[in-house]
Amino acid sequence: MAQGFGALMPREVAALLHSAGVAIRAELTGLPESVVRWHPRSGEWCILEALGHLIEAERRGFAGRIRQILDQEEPRFQAWDQVEVGRARRDCSRDAAALLDEFTRLRDESIALVEGLRETDLSRGGEHPTVGHLRVGDLLHEWLHHDRNHLKQMMANVQAFVWPSMGNAQRFSDE
Repeated sequence: MAQGFGALMPREVAALLHSAGVAIRAELTGLPESVVRWHPRSGEWCILEALGHLIEAERRGFAGRIRQILDQEEPRFQAWDQVEVGRARRDCSRDAAALLDEFTRLRDESIALVEGLRETDLSRGGEHPTVGHLRVGDLLHEWLHHDRNHLKQMMANVQAFVWPSMGNAQRFSDE
């Protein structure tokens, strides 16, 4: 795979997966139950549901698909219903510490997987039924984007939770 402008190598991706994991763990460790289970609006995820989604996306979509690519020649990926999987997981009612531990264990395994990738692995790929051909390099970069998208979501939930309690200090914000 020719590395274009902005492309990262596996060790760099592993370091960024680690830093996102540390940030997620730090954020969730400091939050009370009332915040991690709070839904900003009907139908939107609480922080624990966003974490459960990260777990499933890592297991099924990122590390899972990379393992498939390394084990098979041009595998055909299965799509998965993220909303239904999330509903079945029932993460909002799960123990926050146990869920965070599940994420941390999985993330540590994923980092080891990514650190073990060779440059020649980056161009290997498989076929997704919706988006077409995906290479390992594509998945690595989307993984970083996806992590940060849901970390922003978690932080936005905290911001929305505290907003009503800010009183006149709301005037300092542009929300």
